[in-house]
Amino acid sequence: MSRIKFTRKWLAFPYAVFMILFVIIPLVLILTYAFTDAEGNFTFNNLLTFFGNGSSINTILVSFIIGVANTAICLLIGYPVAYFLAHRDLKMPAVMMLLFIMPMWINFVLRTAASRDLLFWIGINGGEYPYLATMIGMVYNYLPFVILPLYTTMTKLDYSQIEAASDLGARPRQTFTKVILPMTAPGIVSAATMVFMPTMSSFVISDVMGERKLSLIGNSIQLYFDQGLWHMGSIVAVVMLLLIAVGMFATKNVQKEDDVRGTML
Repeated sequence: MSRIKFTRKWLAFPYAVFMILFVIIPLVLILTYAFTDAEGNFTFNNLLTFFGNGSSINTILVSFIIGVANTAICLLIGYPVAYFLAHRDLKMPAVMMLLFIMPMWINFVLRTAASRDLLFWIGINGGEYPYLATMIGMVYNYLPFVILPLYTTMTKLDYSQIEAASDLGARPRQTFTKVILPMTAPGIVSAATMVFMPTMSSFVISDVMGERKLSLIGNSIQLYFDQGLWHMGSIVAVVMLLLIAVGMFATKNVQKEDDVRGTML
């Protein structure tokens, strides 16, 4: 009898099973529901109904604006924090980085509910200020997803180039824009990707913080599924997946530059 020879390819088997069960099959089901009607016939009516509805277009615009605003605010806050943590003269940077990551160990819903209670205590009611409350909740929950990739990128900074720029007479602003910012561009793109797309698809934060007065794409999907409208919910999910695909395609060149830079350092 021939014996089965174990090779390293067998290590990919659990990953392949996971991809089939939790990625490929759900994606096939979503596409099937998105482009079929209640009788199972192929149709584009779900897509036409979605884009023909003014509230759906408004939801996409609001989600896009919230996503851009949250990404920008998180970058403005997270960039200097990550640079401070990654500075080579800072003692125990990993410990300080852990302090920013530890809140993520708490349940997502509990963190959001606690944030709502804190805002209510200081006078910011989500029912009266749904956009403000939602933005605060978004920034609080997604800020670590900006700090972590930026910190990882900044630990690889070539400080000899920064010192050379200073020795050649470059001002701090010129050093930042001409040297530091280009070297950290891949981290910025990774951070923006990790924040922008989840923000648009989020529904818990907008529901809890905005007290259901603010609807994002994620809220639309949840609402359709809760009402048993599987076909409409699936077409909204497909639209969101297309937006994610466009974002990934637009940033792939920056990621390739990061890989090339990593092999040269």
